[in-house]
Amino acid sequence: MAHLHEECGVFGVYGLPKAAETCALALYALQHRGQEGCGMAVQGRDGLRHHKALGQVKDVFTQPALDALPGELAVAHVRYSTTGGNELRNTQPMLANTRYGTLALVHNGNLSNAGPLRAELEEQGLIFQAGSDTEVIAYLMAGQLRRTGGDLARAARACMERMEGSYSLVMLLGREMLALRDPKGMRPLVRGRVGGCPVFASESCAIASIGGQVEADVAPGELVRVREGLVEVLPPKAKDPGALCIFEHIYFARPDSTLDGQSVYQARLLAGELLAKTHPVQADLVIGVPDSGLIAAIGYANHAGIPYGEGLVKNRYIGRTFIEPTQALRSAKVTLKLSPLRAAVAGKRLVLVDDSIVRGTTTGQIVSMLKKAGAREVHVLISSPPFLYPCYFGTDVASRDQLASVRFTHEQLTAHIGADSLGFLPLEALASIVPNSRLGFCAGCFQGQYPYPAPEDPR
Repeated sequence: MAHLHEECGVFGVYGLPKAAETCALALYALQHRGQEGCGMAVQGRDGLRHHKALGQVKDVFTQPALDALPGELAVAHVRYSTTGGNELRNTQPMLANTRYGTLALVHNGNLSNAGPLRAELEEQGLIFQAGSDTEVIAYLMAGQLRRTGGDLARAARACMERMEGSYSLVMLLGREMLALRDPKGMRPLVRGRVGGCPVFASESCAIASIGGQVEADVAPGELVRVREGLVEVLPPKAKDPGALCIFEHIYFARPDSTLDGQSVYQARLLAGELLAKTHPVQADLVIGVPDSGLIAAIGYANHAGIPYGEGLVKNRYIGRTFIEPTQALRSAKVTLKLSPLRAAVAGKRLVLVDDSIVRGTTTGQIVSMLKKAGAREVHVLISSPPFLYPCYFGTDVASRDQLASVRFTHEQLTAHIGADSLGFLPLEALASIVPNSRLGFCAGCFQGQYPYPAPEDPR
């Protein structure tokens, strides 16, 4: 896996004493979805307070910071920047002052028409302080709240008519909370309860980690409103088969999550099994690239009848926010983060399973490390199809001319990464890894067909 980053993570809780502490615990469970910054806004009897900063949850939400956020209603966020850059002003929650109070909003996804909407709002005299599409949503909501007399759900419905792209949102206005998902359901969103109180999260693992129970996924196009502790489900305007990003199952989501009926763990096992069926290799050991390649590697080993083992040790103190000001340090990050387990790989023919190849640089470094550690052969198997197109909906897939599978033929890419052979999950096999999903899926980065129109200025 090289230079592909997680999505953001959202969370909301209604009516739970010390809501800030509950949010912090949930954000720990969602930390894999973004490590650049985090924040939360908490509504108490004396008003709304918020705190956000660059960095990880453990550094931002110290006990003094949590003590300064009293209240029972809260929304919270962990961020990886896909638009707007890694700056404090783009860290969420995004706040918008309205005559009905301060709107606090957290967002996972990307609006593909954020540019035209932003230009339209600027023509109306609005001045943007940040560079993210989440601020566009906040301003749209503020305008619609004015038109609807403060009706949060009606305002959101009106905004949904204008917005294109992926968005899972949780927002707070006064004593009302609203959660919604774009009409295609491109990004996950689930609801449940903790201590009898309603909660919302990007993934089911966040609710389970705080001792809660998952009740349902928020359906594509659905709004869920909470007022005075009562949950009201507002159905979508029209049913849609949905288009959940398939990479949620391949890489983004935590393996202990279930998304729209499909276990992420089972999806990754199936991907590994399908790789074994389509790309059989004579080998002595199957290993995975930590962490997202490990389960697919187990699936490969189980089906192929080849022993599975550890071949790479991960330094868990090197995070994705590691500063990389030079190419030398960018390259060094791989060797700082992963080390070959020489005793396990020396003299072996290896199957190395990973989730994707973006530019090919990292994969090549890992293959080189394993061969220097004594591996006789390294056969690279990828649990997704080749990346051939950019993503405009929240996944940091590079511009097309930077993608390894576009720049090189299959044979050239195999030589570029130094592998003895290279295989990808066939495009037509994607549906087979999510047999229990209630939604269809988006595979735009693999085939160039998107659920929403791509921006006019393709990367």
